[in-house]
Formats: sequence, structure tokens, C-alpha cells
Amino acid sequence: MPELQVIARYTVAEGRQEELFELLPRLAEASRAEPGNLGFTVYRELGNPRGVVLLERYASRDAFAAHRETPHFKQLVLERIVPLLDSRTVEQYEAAE
Repeated sequence: MPELQVIARYTVAEGRQEELFELLPRLAEASRAEPGNLGFTVYRELGNPRGVVLLERYASRDAFAAHRETPHFKQLVLERIVPLLDSRTVEQYEAAE
């Protein structure tokens, strides 16, 4: 199976940036510990304090699906992070062979 690149783009709700940036290191650390995770990096958009991009790499689509079933994904992303956002898009790309 080819590797999967995931690009998650967040727009943080006005005034909620501090809360978000307290949670993202915990999410990154837990995600990097998953067996199918190959990388997880958080970026702040230059010139836009509300823009955030997560670049995530997984060994396969199945590894990404397993990530979305983990307790840390459900508790941190779905329950705590998503409510802090004005928008969220998630893009998936398979590595070209």
C-alpha cells in the first residue's frame, strides 16, 4: 500500500488560538507514537494568526483510519479542538509509485 499524506487546514475562531496551541502538542505527540504514523508536524500560517496546517504522514490508508479511531483523536480533535475552529478541511494524498 502507498503512503498517505494528510493535510488538515484549520481556521481558529477569534480569541481561541491560545487554547488550540495548548492542545496541538499533545495531539502531535500521541499521533507520532502510533505504529502507522510516519510524521506529524504543526505549522502556523505566516501573516494569519488564525491559520494552522497539520501535515501528517501515514504508512497506509488503513493506518490513517486507525488514527481516527484512537482515544486521543476522539478526545482531543473531535471533542476539544473542533469546537475551537471556524473551519476545518482535511485533504488526503497517496504517494505516487
